[in-house]
Amino acid sequence: MKRTLFIILSVVVVFLIIGITFTRLTGPRIGNTFNTISKELPGYGGGAPSDMAVPAPALPEFDGFAAEESARSSVASDAVQQQTQERLVIENADLAIVVKDPRASMAEISSLANEFGGFVVSSNIYQSYTPTGKEVPEASIVIRVPSERLDEALTRIKEGAVDIDSENRSGQDVTSQYVDLQAQLKAKQAAEEKLLEIMDQATRAEDVLAIYLQVQNIQTQIEQLTAQIKYLEESAALSAISVRLIAEAGTQPIEVGPWRPEGAAKEAIQDLIFFFQNFVEFLIRFVLLVLPALILIAIPLYLVYLAGRAVYRRSRKSKAVEEVKSEEIKG
Repeated sequence: MKRTLFIILSVVVVFLIIGITFTRLTGPRIGNTFNTISKELPGYGGGAPSDMAVPAPALPEFDGFAAEESARSSVASDAVQQQTQERLVIENADLAIVVKDPRASMAEISSLANEFGGFVVSSNIYQSYTPTGKEVPEASIVIRVPSERLDEALTRIKEGAVDIDSENRSGQDVTSQYVDLQAQLKAKQAAEEKLLEIMDQATRAEDVLAIYLQVQNIQTQIEQLTAQIKYLEESAALSAISVRLIAEAGTQPIEVGPWRPEGAAKEAIQDLIFFFQNFVEFLIRFVLLVLPALILIAIPLYLVYLAGRAVYRRSRKSKAVEEVKSEEIKG
């Protein structure tokens, strides 16, 4: 009987295992309806039963790196043609010139910048001192003029100078940096267009949101690249000229006057008289002010000293008497 029940239970268990396994193999599978877009946009996705939900339309695959590399290759010819195209060079100049009137020269340089189609970046006028202590004005001004007229502007500025203290001219070739920024910009623009196409075809809200976030990030990068390109273009188109205007009076050599012993003797006698006057004033103040003040301070201090000495002597005398009595008692 027990053997029969064991056989029946074993058969039931075997059939249950076979049924469960068959159900798992043939039942509906749970998948991700966002598989396509998750491949295109790493980091985004979601799970839902693929057989039970309405499948989303197939979206074209998007690879951001591939799109940017494709755009970079489209502008590779620009890098190859750098030698044939016009170089992008930022030219600047620094001058320190000596003029008769720094204020008038600063006004002339400002007018020159406007005449050449440029503008004044900054200007400052201040006071300085010569080695002899004389106060003289100085000024500094920074202007921007078209780079093709830089030589002409420098010539005009130096025409009104009494002397040229220093002159420095520098140039920076930014052609490679400019071409690279343009390549990055085209790559980002291509990536933006591809993402917008995918977003137009997306039907699910989470898909649209994921693509929209990437579009915003790329648009920010496009704005930054555009600003850098614009800065390089403006810096190359307009050269900066920094001019320091030094007053002619501040460059004059120190003149040593003739030596006059009689003047030194008069000054010595005058200093002696001043010393005698100050010494007499000190004695008067010491006798009338300092000495009475010292006496007033010394009197109470002396009284305190006398009182303290009297107390000390009394205590010492009483101690000596006690010692004598104690010795008598012992004897």
